[in-house]
Amino acid sequence: MSPKPKQTARSAALTLLNRVLDEDRLMSELLGQGVLQGLDPADRARAQRLALDTMRGLERADRLLQKHLRKNPPLYVRNVLRLATVELCQGGDAHGVVNEAVNLTAANKRTQAMKGMVNAVLRKIAARGPETWGNLRAPRLPKWLRDPLVMAYGGDVVGAFEQAHFKGAPLDLTAKGDPQAVAQATGGDLLPTGSVRLQEPGQVSALPGFEAGDWWVQDAAAAIPAKVLNAQPGEAVLDMCAAPGGKTMQLAASGADVTAIDLSAARMERVAENLARTQLTARLITGDALEHQGQYDAILLDAPCSATGTIRRHPDLPLAKDGSDFGALMDLQAQMIDHALTLLKPGGRLVFCTCSLLPDEGECQVEEALERHPGLKADRARLDLPGIESQWITEEGGLRLRPDYWADKGGMDGFYIACLTA
Repeated sequence: MSPKPKQTARSAALTLLNRVLDEDRLMSELLGQGVLQGLDPADRARAQRLALDTMRGLERADRLLQKHLRKNPPLYVRNVLRLATVELCQGGDAHGVVNEAVNLTAANKRTQAMKGMVNAVLRKIAARGPETWGNLRAPRLPKWLRDPLVMAYGGDVVGAFEQAHFKGAPLDLTAKGDPQAVAQATGGDLLPTGSVRLQEPGQVSALPGFEAGDWWVQDAAAAIPAKVLNAQPGEAVLDMCAAPGGKTMQLAASGADVTAIDLSAARMERVAENLARTQLTARLITGDALEHQGQYDAILLDAPCSATGTIRRHPDLPLAKDGSDFGALMDLQAQMIDHALTLLKPGGRLVFCTCSLLPDEGECQVEEALERHPGLKADRARLDLPGIESQWITEEGGLRLRPDYWADKGGMDGFYIACLTA
């Protein structure tokens, strides 16, 4: 019996691609289950990058490949070809890329007879693909998601979203203390809202200030809800869906008395680790936020949602999902808003947010909450913060953030944020 081939960055990237496209699994789940555990840190990072780049460029890869394929091969071979095509078109070494693609095809008993075809097709891609790649349109979102977004924003805006998704995302940091000092230490740029952005960060844990807990990784858009809440020293504050903990740390750094709750024990372990690294404190509860009781001066509700605002970082999402579970999420968001309001002290404030581009998970949720609760108001004044542009503020008094904003700086996640007061 021949020994199992050694796992490489490319073979691991192929595994990720197969499981996302064949099993509708999200990459975050797969990584959490240790799919890349056998690789050293550098190869693990490379495998993730190859898989993410391929998912971002899937439509372009398929358009190039269809010229050389009479019929679609099995998904495993198609993914070998896609992975190699994207790497070749982004400047990968033709000899190494083609050789390993042929070996990956040969290593699978069901597909080993296709290794000659894989070799022939990829040699043609290597010869002409790189010059054609840049002329193809930015890959489009699948229809199930694109159609409702076009209805909400129009085709041109959604086209700009797709450009942002294809470019991917830089690394953003939130400083525990002085953002300017973190920018200087890491070589990052200070963004208008106070986040620090690194275009080419390298290994995160090797960056200055990581071990000391001077900062944590958090998209610039995701850092804004806690700024809108503006927790004060000594206030009783609830972070209602806390994991992975970026907002919890922001609240704790303000000097507030923070309680953080989340349903997932594994994700709450990450919150505890992050708090320990940054030497911040919060009371952590693993449980159902809808059953939680207490009275708070301020509540941050980053509700479970479609996560469609995070596609520039998570291109697997529109490939693994089909929108069928979004209705249940929207019902849950409404329940959570209603429950959060019962936990507020008189005169308290609730910041509701979702990392979604769908108005049904943002603007519509707040409009409906205002109708359900007479006396509830959207506090627009709380949105008057450094770096927030007036055109981002919506009719009902929330804040709509989009991936095409700050396009010259690398974009931001899609987010909806509103501050509600009784």
